Amino acid sequence: MRLLLVSILVLGIKTINAQLTYPVTKKGTVQDTYFGTTIADPYRWLEDDNSEETKAWVQAQNAVTTDYLFGIPFRNKVKERLSVLWNYPKYGSPRQEGAYYYFSKNDGLQNQSVLYRQKGLQGTPEVFLDPNRFSQDGTVALAGLSFSKTARFAAYQISSSGSDWQEALIMDLRTGKLIDDTIRYIKFSGITWRGDEGFYYSRYPVPDASSKLSKQNQYHKVYFHIVGRAQSQDVLIYEDNDHPLRNVGADLTEDGRFLIIAATEGTSGNELSIRDLKKSGSSFTKLVEGFKTEPEVVDHNGKGLLLLKTNQDAPNYKVVLIDPERPGIDNWITIIPEKEEVLQSVGTGGGYLFCSYLKDASTKVYQYTYEGKLVREIKLPGIGTASGFGGKRDQSSFFYTFTSYTYPPTIFKYDVASGVSSVFRKTETAFDSDAYETKQVFFTSKDGTRVPMFITGKKGFSLNGTNPVLLYGYGGFNIAQTPGFSISNAFWLEQGGLYVVVNLRGGSEYGEAWHQGGMLANKQNVFDDFIGAAEYLIANKYTSKERLAIRGGSNGGLLVGACMTQRPELFKVALPAVGVLDMLRYHLFTIGWAWAVEYGRSDNAEQFNYLLKYSPLHQLKDGVSYPATLVTTADHDDRVVPAHSFKFAARLQAAHRANAPVLIRIESKAGHGAGKPTSKQIEEAADVWSFVMQNFGMGVR
Repeated sequence: MRLLLVSILVLGIKTINAQLTYPVTKKGTVQDTYFGTTIADPYRWLEDDNSEETKAWVQAQNAVTTDYLFGIPFRNKVKERLSVLWNYPKYGSPRQEGAYYYFSKNDGLQNQSVLYRQKGLQGTPEVFLDPNRFSQDGTVALAGLSFSKTARFAAYQISSSGSDWQEALIMDLRTGKLIDDTIRYIKFSGITWRGDEGFYYSRYPVPDASSKLSKQNQYHKVYFHIVGRAQSQDVLIYEDNDHPLRNVGADLTEDGRFLIIAATEGTSGNELSIRDLKKSGSSFTKLVEGFKTEPEVVDHNGKGLLLLKTNQDAPNYKVVLIDPERPGIDNWITIIPEKEEVLQSVGTGGGYLFCSYLKDASTKVYQYTYEGKLVREIKLPGIGTASGFGGKRDQSSFFYTFTSYTYPPTIFKYDVASGVSSVFRKTETAFDSDAYETKQVFFTSKDGTRVPMFITGKKGFSLNGTNPVLLYGYGGFNIAQTPGFSISNAFWLEQGGLYVVVNLRGGSEYGEAWHQGGMLANKQNVFDDFIGAAEYLIANKYTSKERLAIRGGSNGGLLVGACMTQRPELFKVALPAVGVLDMLRYHLFTIGWAWAVEYGRSDNAEQFNYLLKYSPLHQLKDGVSYPATLVTTADHDDRVVPAHSFKFAARLQAAHRANAPVLIRIESKAGHGAGKPTSKQIEEAADVWSFVMQNFGMGVR
């Protein structure tokens, strides 16, 4: 049967080398015309992930890829070492809800982390929720958890096979039993409780089962669900049918007085509406109009005024005070001015504000009063990433996590009054992190911009041009790449590799100006930064072209695809993961329309021209020698649909003229990455590192 299915697709067999052959994918005759330019799309048929033809193609490609990867003589050793490294207890920070502290723990190799609770910090932990029991293979994951005001109820969200679609279940914490009350069709939404009565959430209309993983998402709406009632009785709180391509979400100030609706037209820029629930019969009014800035309500100050984090006239963000009765910008009062460093987030806890800034992509945290008076800078262990600053207003302490490339996540307890941080739980692994170090260097990009990057390797590594390097980047959506520990990357470091992360434009490392420098018509700057980083590493003898691999996922997959097509001779290995690779059609699937504010759209003449210039699928050229490439995607990825990777891999295999393998690995029962079980993570890491090392000519230490 397998041979029969494969024969439907195969017009011939192309020999790459003595060990590797793969099928040549059939070509269709589909064409599109954009503003007088005709673009062929011969692999359009691969967009139909439900067709038998596409399923047969996936099976054929996976068979070839599996044969290659399992033929690498040291793959089993790679997997064995990864399994040893992965097998350590992993804890999440505790959170206090009612009389209990809740925290997650993975014993080591469990597919999903287990949620525990205990009375007080000295109590005996008991299993509260074990996602490993949701499914036999660990592919159903816990995607969110929210407690009612007095911790009488808990609502938790689950996701199957990595999909963005979620369901919510409700537990009565007095009995520990589920209520017969399941909420479906949730997507891109948290849960916000109003007292113990019920909660706000966002959902889409009931999707068609056959197309829900690929069809464009439209008409996001906010509902209020009352515990114990059928979902069909949920109260519609907010909708905007005039703008079907907007996402909306609800939140409450901690005291429950103000209900805030945030509406977005994409991944940056949002509009805020507000309702004062203290006033009977009140309706929504605009707090911040338009989508040119990114306002975020921090909290109600208890006096009828709202604290707002905003980049209005402040590219690095500031905190202002707003009277919702007089919300005009002219009436705003700045309480924490914009700084040279970019303000990433503002948390609340113990009656204070906790502002997290980035200084050259490393976290710095300051404690302020609600009036904007600086209390102290919080002392952190060093250069790295700290997260989790915040708790309830009546709590005197909370927990945060600190990590870096060589510093496994460590949980600290923070005393709000004294400002003292104490180690609560240190992570112990089989990786000798003390033997490694991270350096931050700066290089000059093509247009003269100064760009930072972190280089991690064994202490005292030599600059002789022979180090194997994995170069990673993202560069988009106002997302910063800050230091963080990865047990998979730890394996690479043990093998003598250098792990390098570039803080590309498009992220938030240096505020909105840095973001805008890598979006829309400026997107090429991101690729130039990444190429510039590679050239710096080679010129300064960190590595050579023969020992340089590039990796990125999602928007980072676009990065890798663009750079390997623009400078194929510069890299030995390319690893585009779940990438946005067809820039002319990305907006037609699921939530892709929301990325148009970042990329632009092909139905706009000006934007079409610059999209076509870098679209990885369309920039592949026949007869070019491309790097050894392992494209990775998953069959349930409904964020960046796998058609991107399918079409790119098919075109790459047809265009490529060299002995280096160009393969695609398609994971089953997995999505964009969230909730992936440990077993699948280890298998994928074993495949990726084996592929890199095989093509570098390395062995396992």
